This record gives sequence, C-alpha cells and structure tokens, in this order.
Amino acid sequence: MSHASSNPSPCALVVDDDEMVRMAAVDILEEAGFTTFEAASGDKALLVLEEHHACLTLLFTDVQMPGVHDGFALARKVASTYPHISIVVASGQIKPGPNDLPDGAHFIGKPFSARIVHHHLHEVMPDEQKPDPLRRKNPF
Repeated sequence: MSHASSNPSPCALVVDDDEMVRMAAVDILEEAGFTTFEAASGDKALLVLEEHHACLTLLFTDVQMPGVHDGFALARKVASTYPHISIVVASGQIKPGPNDLPDGAHFIGKPFSARIVHHHLHEVMPDEQKPDPLRRKNPF
C-alpha cells in the first residue's frame, strides 16, 4: 500500500479488489502526480476516507467488490459526504444505469490505459485540484 506523506501533491484513493488492477491504477495515478492510498473494498475505503478525506481529491473505484458498498454505492456516499472529492468509476463488466453515478462522476471501461485515465481526470477534476503533471496542456 502506498502511503501519503508530507508531500503536498494531491491524494487519490484507489479501490479495487483485484490487486493487479489496483496496482496498475496506482501506477497511472502516481505517474500523473498523485500520492495514493489503496483499499481492496468499499468498506475498507470508507475507513481510509474517514481518516484522510481532507487530503483526498480523487476517488478511483471499481464497481464489483466484496462488502456492503459496491463502487456505485461508494461513489454516491463520497459525493454526498465529501463533495470536494472528484470521482472516477471503472468496470469491465457493468455499465452504470441512470442513477448509479453521482453528478459529476465519470465512468471508464476496463481494461483502461493511462491515456484514457488521464483524459477523464482532466474532465472530472477542477484545475486547482490537479497535480502539476495534469495541469499541463498535453501532459502525456
């Protein structure tokens, strides 16, 4: 698990029960300038959010995970409780229905590439919350 330090870079929470997918997402986000936290379920993500919500600017979550909160429920809870956190939801099996995603959240299909993730980060995040590499006009 990557841990945020005193580094002033924005923080992202990556939530996926598949360790390989989670590691790939962490690599993409760290390359983009984020400090990352990881969780293997929506329930564990809520514990990370409770402790670190002040530094988090991005939630990047899978949909199908063990526990009470799937990715859609987690996204809705984060949007209502921590409105400063931008949200990207990813799945290779389920597409969102009309009320699955909170307003402003983005959905991407799996498998995803760094280019696709960066594109969605540009769209979903306010400029003042983007890490320096994402603030550049054509960062990647």
